[in-house]
Amino acid sequence: MDGRRMRERKSIFLQYMGSTPQMRVIDFLMENHFFDFPITEIARKSRVSYNTLKKFFPKFLRYGIVIKTRKIGKSIYYKLNLSHPFVKSLMKLDWELSKAEALRGQHLVVKVRKK
Repeated sequence: MDGRRMRERKSIFLQYMGSTPQMRVIDFLMENHFFDFPITEIARKSRVSYNTLKKFFPKFLRYGIVIKTRKIGKSIYYKLNLSHPFVKSLMKLDWELSKAEALRGQHLVVKVRKK
């Protein structure tokens, strides 16, 4: 995938916050906050290498940003801790950024129609 298509696929959150591995994982978990995932799927779906994820994921667990939800066979499933104050703030920020972007898009449509 070329750089142009990667930029097009970035969420509003990542466009503002940067596309670091940590932010990509948080963005993926925020977008899918109703579901839990094994660590391998979190890595794959957030486009972060498994080895990179293993470096910072223990901190996410230790700080309570991510919580264990269940174990199926050998796989442990995780999800975003929606009751954590930091996560609440990030989700609110994501909502505000998305809302501002949508309003900005509406403003552009209205402007174009007037001409």
